[in-house]
Amino acid sequence: MRVLITGAGGQLGRELVRTAPAAATVRALDRTYLDVTDAAAVKAVVGEYQPTVILNASGYTAVDRAESDQEAAWRLNAAAPRQLAEAARTVRQCRLIHVSTDYVFDGESPRPYQPQDAPKPLSAYGKSKLEGERAVLEVLGNHAVVVRTAWVYSAHGRNFLHTMLRLMREQGVVRVVADQIGSPTATASLAEMLWACAERPGLAGIFHWTDAGVASWYDFAVAIAEEANGRRLLAAPAQVLAIASEDYPTPARRPRCSLLDRRSTIAAVGLEPEHWRVRLRSVLDELARG
Repeated sequence: MRVLITGAGGQLGRELVRTAPAAATVRALDRTYLDVTDAAAVKAVVGEYQPTVILNASGYTAVDRAESDQEAAWRLNAAAPRQLAEAARTVRQCRLIHVSTDYVFDGESPRPYQPQDAPKPLSAYGKSKLEGERAVLEVLGNHAVVVRTAWVYSAHGRNFLHTMLRLMREQGVVRVVADQIGSPTATASLAEMLWACAERPGLAGIFHWTDAGVASWYDFAVAIAEEANGRRLLAAPAQVLAIASEDYPTPARRPRCSLLDRRSTIAAVGLEPEHWRVRLRSVLDELARG
């Protein structure tokens, strides 16, 4: 299996490289070595390497900034996936595994979203990610896999975990919205699932993957404070205060409840997700080890 990983410098890309199976021959390129918005560069790299699988871990993830920088978000989240798919189509039997988001939904469903549910994004970010999904499926058909995930974090990079730890250290008190519900997902969990997809050549279509369990951003922050304090990652216990979304207005509208139904994915890839709090402990253990 010859695998090309794009966005290899990001938190997910780094984890994909770290956890690559022994049977995979991997070329991992960050944006320094491959600008995925450059169609000619993408075509050249894919044509030269001739991968059997492309794992696209690149993307524009600044949800609020996307509202004022929609062109950049569209280039990375919509145009670049199409270019990757078109390049993959030139290589015999090449598959593209593309990562998307729960933000393609509006959060109004009374149950977790299934892969076949109709998307309705609320933000420029969500709209750009939805267009990227549609592009890869349109171009590659049964050689495309779209994996929607949510609330991704790791011991590296910019994410909610690191933001909370920084604010807890600097301020001692953080205010976090308690009325947005989802499932925190560690990059190690997501990478494991993506490699499982890569190792199943017949897999195609849309799949949902998050860690198990349900949380609000407030719940997630409380868990971070508790677990980090126990590992001496904080100089003193931090206080977490619950607020409403209306108390913390942001440029981008976010879904109130964006839980993703994983049942079809579990059946397809044979993995069972661990609870998000178990994964959080593993990530904080990594941080504590330095």
